[in-house]
Amino acid sequence: MALEFCCPRRARCYSSKKVDRRDVASPVEREGADLAAQVSGFGGSDGQFSFEGFSSASSSCIDGESIERQLESGRLIDRTINAMIVLGAGTYAITKLLTIDHNYWHGWTLFEILRYAPQHNWSAYEEALKKNPVLAKMMISGIVYSLGDWIAQCYEGKPLFEYDRTRMFRSGLVGFTLHGSLSHYYYQFCEELFPFQDWWVVPAKVAFDQTLWAATWNSIYFTVLGFLRLESPASIFSELTATFWPMLTAGWKLWPFAHLITYGVIPVEQRLLWVDCVELIWVTILSTYSNEKSEARLSEAAVEASSSSLPSSPEE
Repeated sequence: MALEFCCPRRARCYSSKKVDRRDVASPVEREGADLAAQVSGFGGSDGQFSFEGFSSASSSCIDGESIERQLESGRLIDRTINAMIVLGAGTYAITKLLTIDHNYWHGWTLFEILRYAPQHNWSAYEEALKKNPVLAKMMISGIVYSLGDWIAQCYEGKPLFEYDRTRMFRSGLVGFTLHGSLSHYYYQFCEELFPFQDWWVVPAKVAFDQTLWAATWNSIYFTVLGFLRLESPASIFSELTATFWPMLTAGWKLWPFAHLITYGVIPVEQRLLWVDCVELIWVTILSTYSNEKSEARLSEAAVEASSSSLPSSPEE
């Protein structure tokens, strides 16, 4: 009886101890399994440690530094090229102006060279107007429009040698190919349109210049620059309609006073040179305004593109 009584009891005791051991061991085993899973997260199938996460992060940092170095190298090359263009063009221009009489310098003093240089440069300019007036005026307008755009970029806050060469080339190309030649024929047409010597002729020419001719030239300038920037016709037309009236009225703050001298004092063949000198101010305004509108339009297009690319939230 005792044996029969004790055996079940011992069995119950043994079974209860096994249950307790399982209850105690199971949290330990789970902790060990979690630790093994964490360790295996850093390693491969063999349980060895791996540094893939660290290597990817370090490689991304290296790639970022490499890209930054490449960008800085590109900016340095651009600044060097821009400096060479500015210094080269300036040196060439000053040399040509000062050495106009180099064939006659024998025995001249420095004072005599500087004294006669302006007079003889003017004589050379008049001779060029007689030989090929259109080409001479095209050259002047191309130089003025390039210089004006460079001044505009410096006025916008860009460093002296970090200007946009492509933008300056576009403006100079428009000045060379269109402004010089069209202005040459326009001033001749204006003289034939008003062949009188009365007092009202000069105000009439100024009014005609600041309405029909100014509107025509501003439209040509903005349209051609838009095509050179590879913009769509719709975008060019939108820019033209947005800037037409503001630019026309902005010109009235400067040009009517300048054109009182243009049509009242300056001879016909010399008018473009005088106008181009004033254009250094006007091209700065014109180029700045054109590029501000273009950059604003591009930023708006980028915002619209990014907003349209965002996925719409699903309806609940």
